[in-house]
Amino acid sequence: MFVETSSLPRGTKLSALLHSDPNIPSTAAVGGGPEDDYSTRNSSASAASPGYYFDRNPMSVESSPYRMSPWNQGSPFAKSPWSSVAPPFCDDSATFAPATGLIGSLVREEGHIYSLAAAGDLLYTGSDSKNIRVWKSQKEFSGFKSNSGLVKAIVLAGDRIFTGHQDGKIRVWRVSSKNPTVHKRIGSMPTFKHLLKSSINPSNYVEVRRHRNSLWIRHGDAVSSLSLNEDQGLLYSGSWDKTFKVWRIVDSKCIESVRAHDDAVNAVVAGFDGLVFTGSADGTVKVWRRELHGKGTKHSAVQTLLKQESAVTALAVNPTASVVYCGSSDGLVNFWEREKHLSHGGVLRGHKMAVLCLAAAGSLVLSGSADKTICVWRRDRDALHSCLSVLNGHAGPVKCLAVERDRDSLLADPRWVVYSGSLDKSVKVWRVSELPPATSSTSILRSCSSSQPQTSRRRSLRPGPPPPAAEATASQDSETRMRANDEQRRFFSR
Repeated sequence: MFVETSSLPRGTKLSALLHSDPNIPSTAAVGGGPEDDYSTRNSSASAASPGYYFDRNPMSVESSPYRMSPWNQGSPFAKSPWSSVAPPFCDDSATFAPATGLIGSLVREEGHIYSLAAAGDLLYTGSDSKNIRVWKSQKEFSGFKSNSGLVKAIVLAGDRIFTGHQDGKIRVWRVSSKNPTVHKRIGSMPTFKHLLKSSINPSNYVEVRRHRNSLWIRHGDAVSSLSLNEDQGLLYSGSWDKTFKVWRIVDSKCIESVRAHDDAVNAVVAGFDGLVFTGSADGTVKVWRRELHGKGTKHSAVQTLLKQESAVTALAVNPTASVVYCGSSDGLVNFWEREKHLSHGGVLRGHKMAVLCLAAAGSLVLSGSADKTICVWRRDRDALHSCLSVLNGHAGPVKCLAVERDRDSLLADPRWVVYSGSLDKSVKVWRVSELPPATSSTSILRSCSSSQPQTSRRRSLRPGPPPPAAEATASQDSETRMRANDEQRRFFSR
């Protein structure tokens, strides 16, 4: 698998690269975005197999969440406050793998879905309505509201829930021991006590923006990502203020702040061997090693895995296979393998637009994209990746993913329940198998492969930067780079 360089002219606006519809302007307002007019791709979940249903009625361009105001937006589920199952549909033009398909849809007329977290039969959803909804067995179970703005990240740790918000705050919630439907806010990070104590010392203030100083223990911009290291009792938060911070869960104290990148940090993931991975709008993926210093920590940069012009939008780590995956605004998924000293393993090409989210489970990695699809990739024993299916059903960009093991799956047929949140205001629930599709589905895979390569083979590369074709060209002037990064941050990070 080879990395291809773009033949697009230098300085082309990012919004113009992401759609081909002449009716959509090339400049989008903040919070908006492009609408693609690509035809629907064949998918192992594009039609209903027994027991799984799918809605094949996409919203029109005029009713797309990318085109309409949040205050004047229609919905195909307007007849009900939430819908769990779409009507059955059957397509006789292809045969599909029966183990993979759509189970249902969850819709609440509250806003675009930006974050998901699953544990057992519970699903937490965050949106730009400031509400966190709790779903159980595909039915609304509970909910609670924060006044901290758009919910960009959710992490679950036992009976506690951590939420990251657009205004830079991290809230901590706890499930009531008497009533599981009741969630109470028990604090924020940093706590008021820690803020008060730190504010006394002038050396605790750092510059977060031009002519604006803030305490180093608090984020100066939106919290874009949260990741938990339960073994060490640590919570990591990435922010648009270009830093990631390390929090001690037991007392909600910020014990370290790292200026990690030259632009917004879009993703942070606690990985294997004490490593932490960060991805940024500056186009880099960095590796940090954690060292314990008394009651605190110190993270040192040990490697830069990727350096490119396209913004890094998502990261995921497969803990069993020790593989790091990176999604970016150019629609590609790069990956690196620990057994090869984090050498570049290859590129997965399955999307026509930006990759917005990633999730890894078992031998699978799933990528959600602005092209409204979810690609399901399988890594075999030879470390080769193949596209098992393309989940096609959302009417807007797929912004977030969550995965839980299917409790009814067998050892010979491992299956997963996949939740996908979208800017179409819905969450779709899928059942996905790790087994390759049946022979009767080869026509679908052949169709996918003909449009763009779906298999990535390993290559022996030196640890560090990917192949030269993926590096930033020396001829790219700094003004163009800053303008592209600014657009990428506004559009993909939101």
